[in-house]
Amino acid sequence: MKKIEKRAIMCLLLACVLFVGTGVFTYRYFAYGDEWASYEGNRDLYSEGDLAKGSLYDINGSLLMKNSSEGMQYNDDYSTRCALMHITGDKDNNISTGANRAFINEMVGYDFVNGIYTLNNEGRDLTLTLDADVCAAAYDAMDGRKGTVGVYNYKTGQIICMVSSPTYDPADPPEINQYNEDQYDGVYINRFIDATFVPGSIFKLVTAAAAIETLDDAYSWEITCTGSVDYGHGDEVTDLAVHGTVDLKKALEVSCNCYFGQLAEKLGPGKLEEYVKKAGLSKSIDINGIDTAKSTFDFPDSGVSLAWTGIGQYHDMVNPCSMMVYMGAIANNGTAVMPYIIEPSSLVTNYFKKIPKVGTKTKDMIESSTASSLKDMMANNVENNYGSGNFPGLEICAKSGTAEVGNGNKPNAWFAGFLNDDAHPYAFIVLVENGGYGSEAAGSVANKVLQEAVN
Repeated sequence: MKKIEKRAIMCLLLACVLFVGTGVFTYRYFAYGDEWASYEGNRDLYSEGDLAKGSLYDINGSLLMKNSSEGMQYNDDYSTRCALMHITGDKDNNISTGANRAFINEMVGYDFVNGIYTLNNEGRDLTLTLDADVCAAAYDAMDGRKGTVGVYNYKTGQIICMVSSPTYDPADPPEINQYNEDQYDGVYINRFIDATFVPGSIFKLVTAAAAIETLDDAYSWEITCTGSVDYGHGDEVTDLAVHGTVDLKKALEVSCNCYFGQLAEKLGPGKLEEYVKKAGLSKSIDINGIDTAKSTFDFPDSGVSLAWTGIGQYHDMVNPCSMMVYMGAIANNGTAVMPYIIEPSSLVTNYFKKIPKVGTKTKDMIESSTASSLKDMMANNVENNYGSGNFPGLEICAKSGTAEVGNGNKPNAWFAGFLNDDAHPYAFIVLVENGGYGSEAAGSVANKVLQEAVN
């Protein structure tokens, strides 16, 4: 009798293990089946080690890249291929943000009813929010210079332009060697997503927001700029010109380093750090499963280092995508809409992996009244400094940046802002590495890209 009881208990235990194991397997099958199906050993998906199924299209239906048993096929236009190489990926799969690495599960299109089966046996068509023509215009405008261009709809979150340079034609990849390695330095990095750079004066918008929301005299406080501020021991903050008496609006217009350096001291390191976090710059952004690099900062207690921090120098390092989203927050009355790049209608879902929500808003990055003030100031920058005539037909609000990078190199040129236009609600970021002055080098790129996006 005791033997029967022991055997019964053992059977019950084994049944419990079987039941639990079956439950775990079933859950993992539904939740992770797409990852199992996309494993490189699946011969139904791969040909000679390369993904052989799945296609990418832009928002207008233009083919960007198609996987086949003969290899990757690309758009017919040279500029489009080069512009989107960091999204379509290359034949050697070197790009971490390339579709066959970043979007492989979506390209395969697995679901637990049909598996990887499709009627045409060519995988899934994935539609991106990108506009190939706008991206090609950005590539042409960069003219071989290193940097990045990003544009997104600050009302919906759709990224319409994401271009990183240097790049190359993925249909005819070059042989990179000691003779051309400088030309292709960092070519496998998506600068819009994976990199950070010294922001220079575009960071003054964050310092200005902190002042407006925490200082009673933010709008009336003035200094007399003599072109430099001496901090002793050979340390000083310098300007390219003597600006005379300036308040916040005028200081932002002429990008007065002396003013913003002293404003940073007046705010203190704690407030600067608080508003960097509030602006979302210290966090990574998830773009359909691709995480951006985090911006990084140091906040010295006082002195010339704190001054340069508030100006956008010292140890400030900003991710371009994060700064673009902050521009979107200013345009959108203080609240940012998070960016995405895959049209949800082209995604396959199941009960365990829902289609990501789009149009997701952040907490307020700045107060709506602060956003309104910054919007007016950025419009004033264009009208009275950069020149409205350089942006014909565009209701543009912007801030330029000329970021010193040291080692005898020319400064990085930035141009960041948005269109104050309900019909074309686009926020943008342009970086031209070693481009010189922001409004000249990066501003002209922004105009060409935005003209294509609007017209």
